[in-house]
Amino acid sequence: MATTETSGSGDITRSLELMWGGGERPTRGPKPALTLERIVTAAVRLADAEGIAAVSMRRLSTELGTGTMSLYRYVPGKAELLDLMLNHVQAPGDDEEAFHGGWRTAVAAYGRATLAQYRRHPWLLQVNQARPVLGPSAVGGLERVLTYIKPMGLTDPELISVLIMVEGYVSGVARNHVHAAQAAADSQLSDEAFWEAQRPVLERIMESGKFPLIAGLSEDAFGSDFDHFEFGLQRILDGLEVLVERRQRESAG
Repeated sequence: MATTETSGSGDITRSLELMWGGGERPTRGPKPALTLERIVTAAVRLADAEGIAAVSMRRLSTELGTGTMSLYRYVPGKAELLDLMLNHVQAPGDDEEAFHGGWRTAVAAYGRATLAQYRRHPWLLQVNQARPVLGPSAVGGLERVLTYIKPMGLTDPELISVLIMVEGYVSGVARNHVHAAQAAADSQLSDEAFWEAQRPVLERIMESGKFPLIAGLSEDAFGSDFDHFEFGLQRILDGLEVLVERRQRESAG
């Protein structure tokens, strides 16, 4: 899944105005049927269904049943619309309780919430967010998670690095999930059918004795019951716990 869009590639000031309020130009008379919120929601819905490449001002106007020029009264173009879409989907969820219970619980909750976000909006993996425009959702989400992980006792750059590390791990897992689903859809072949097609050749190769370790793996080694995401997430947390405990000993000593 190649990157097709880049956040922050439009009028940054205008994007910030629209995200933080005061940017949607008021209109006189009756309340208009078209609003900035409705435009952004429709754009996200279209991206969820068909990918970010499907989102254009012309296509969006068709979805909303309005003229293309009407959209430009609310948002300058697709680049700024993308910033608004990212802000829309990054809003902190209603899972506040999941963050309670100490920094380890909070970091795990952050990882799971991030994975859920990628699953709801796979097109996020197509967006280069190396230079994000920080709207209310991004800032609010960062404030929330920092509140719970501050007790780790790490330096501020290290706290940010914790989040970067977890997000990097999660996006990698999410990308694998999206690629698997895309491969199944493109080939119209289920995972079971795909591996069954290889079984006769693989069995013969394993019986040759050339690959004893692979041949000796248990039947559930590649099974779907094992939660690889959770296993990896817990190992990240284990490593962080070693660091936190060392810092605590250093402070005490």
